[in-house]
Amino acid sequence: MASALLSRSSRSANDPLSDVLSLLKPRGFMSGGIDAGGTWAISFGQDQCFRFFAVASGACWLQLEGMEEAIYLQTGDVVALPHGRAFCLAGDPSTTPVDIMKVLSAPLKGRIVSWNGGGACLALSALFTFSGDQAQMLLGVLPLVIHIRNDADRVTMRWYLERMMEVARESRPGGVLLGEHLAQMMLIEVLRLHLEDRVTSKIGWLFALADQPICTAMTAMHGDPGRRWTLQELARLAGMSRSAFAVRFKEKVGVSAMDYLIRWRMLLAADKLVKADEPVAAVARSLGYESESAFGFAFKREMGCSPRQYCRTRVSAQLGLAG
Repeated sequence: MASALLSRSSRSANDPLSDVLSLLKPRGFMSGGIDAGGTWAISFGQDQCFRFFAVASGACWLQLEGMEEAIYLQTGDVVALPHGRAFCLAGDPSTTPVDIMKVLSAPLKGRIVSWNGGGACLALSALFTFSGDQAQMLLGVLPLVIHIRNDADRVTMRWYLERMMEVARESRPGGVLLGEHLAQMMLIEVLRLHLEDRVTSKIGWLFALADQPICTAMTAMHGDPGRRWTLQELARLAGMSRSAFAVRFKEKVGVSAMDYLIRWRMLLAADKLVKADEPVAAVARSLGYESESAFGFAFKREMGCSPRQYCRTRVSAQLGLAG
């Protein structure tokens, strides 16, 4: 029975990480590099961007808002800054920084600009934003800094950065979409590396994917979110007793299995309501709710407003951006 359930759900499912990223849709990418020289320090203000940095040559210090100690980055090092916090790159952390807007006279668009004559440190950068409203599901489980240390992994991430710079410089047809796909590929790579690097003491859905029994249950829920899953069925898929599975799921993910399932359903519902323009009743049925009122209650509890209010708010926001 368990193997049949798993087989059926696996055929129609992406893995949970792919499912979450499909809702986020990285976009609005920018890329370029700064070649700094002499005594230098450059500050970057807070924003809503997910950033990557690679030190192509030389070395520098990274001081991030909210971190007590600066991080020393050497040639080849790659870091990701997921939360858009203010930060500073410097040859010497005691140097008074110059705001990045005084360094750049125009968007980089794949170019490398020189500061103070260059030669001390060449840092490549790529950044993007998320078009989905569900970014917090991912960002909420990520640290302030993800530091890529393995040599092969650093080479891979550097290739993505350099390719994004080429795409930005060339301004060829299809470049915007290609840049967005590269951004998503970079994001997937760094999340996989981070997951492989730190799996024992972290709590959250992302780190739970490293726990095979829990990952099996999560994959089944993602594969058929409208199914009337029971704790007993999920436990059987995971090869555990009902009580042991319930405890382990909450320990690894931070919420109960049923709460996770409801949350995932509501994130899918929000995406469908706005992007597919489906009627509320149809969305409710697709996610296993026979009653539109029961679906509406669950949606409001998770998303903070009714399905129709959510649609109106998001559509108005999109029209405002388009105008």
